[in-house]
Amino acid sequence: MRIAKISEIPEILSITKACALYMQEKGIYQWNEHYPSKKAFEKDIKRNELYVLEVDAKIIGTIVISTLKDEEYNPIKWLTTEENSVYIHRLSVSPDYQGKGFAQKMMDFAENFAKQNNFDSIRLDTFGQNTRNMRFYEARDYQKLDAIYFPKQSKHPFFCYELLLK
Repeated sequence: MRIAKISEIPEILSITKACALYMQEKGIYQWNEHYPSKKAFEKDIKRNELYVLEVDAKIIGTIVISTLKDEEYNPIKWLTTEENSVYIHRLSVSPDYQGKGFAQKMMDFAENFAKQNNFDSIRLDTFGQNTRNMRFYEARDYQKLDAIYFPKQSKHPFFCYELLLK
């Protein structure tokens, strides 16, 4: 795991586009032509919050560990009252490498990062139609909270999750 470079955005976008197609083939319309975007990844890199996972010198996955709270999260009743949380976004694993524990490895990295930097919790959202993702986070002891909507992505809800670290 390491911080992504701006020059790697085309490779990163090819992974997230492959993930979007892979999910759509399974009837999960979580990502599309609007998201994730080049602009979002550029912002992540400028903030030093985009990490990539490499296997044999090839990028196979991405994860954003951010301190920036998206405004869509404002109505959510989070478990922690402090604003000392990190937010996970754009977790992806190339379809060729899925089912091999790489998403677990990236979440282990994010959780260790948050603990080492004394954050109170980790917050994220996942698509309500993606039951595999929901089970993934629930198995890691993330607590399911309220729903939010991203109209450019889907008419279906995204559920927020939070993991308490303290």
